[in-house]
Amino acid sequence: MIPSRDRTHWIARHVLPHEPALRAWLRRRAVVGLETDDVVQETYAVLAGLAAVEHIESPRAYAFQTAQSIILRHLRRARIVRMDAMDDVDLQANAIDEPSPEQQVSARQDLRRVADLISQLPAKCREAFTLRKIEGLSQRDVAQRMGISESTVEKHIGRALHTLMDAFRYGGTAVAEASLENRDGKS
Repeated sequence: MIPSRDRTHWIARHVLPHEPALRAWLRRRAVVGLETDDVVQETYAVLAGLAAVEHIESPRAYAFQTAQSIILRHLRRARIVRMDAMDDVDLQANAIDEPSPEQQVSARQDLRRVADLISQLPAKCREAFTLRKIEGLSQRDVAQRMGISESTVEKHIGRALHTLMDAFRYGGTAVAEASLENRDGKS
């Protein structure tokens, strides 16, 4: 099958820029009897032979996955497989810069959990933490904006960090109010 002009342009635009990274990745996983150039060329051949490419959301990830499949197919067909070659079968995690769907879901859950924990902090503690750690303001700017001293900002942020770390360390989802109250009665 001769690739269409559109497919050739798609490969040139979306896959070819990732060839140096693919080649470097393949060189780190040298497989006896399989040359890097051969894997790269076969990857291009597979991509050129696809019925459609519209479903491919990440051409880089797809190209690496295709190369991985080519290597695995070669290893399955080989009469003798080095034991250390099988260690390299865990290629996908190292090949693709994008997180897996499971990692994405886990990260979103963690982010929601952090946002929930931050929302449970006392108002001034939450405000100081958000301004400093999320919005990136300096401690001085946070103090000026809140009308408090820099040392009080530091105490609020320290309390917030301590509470958030405890919540993650012990798996709790609720912020312990007692650990957030200021010892001198201010919050």
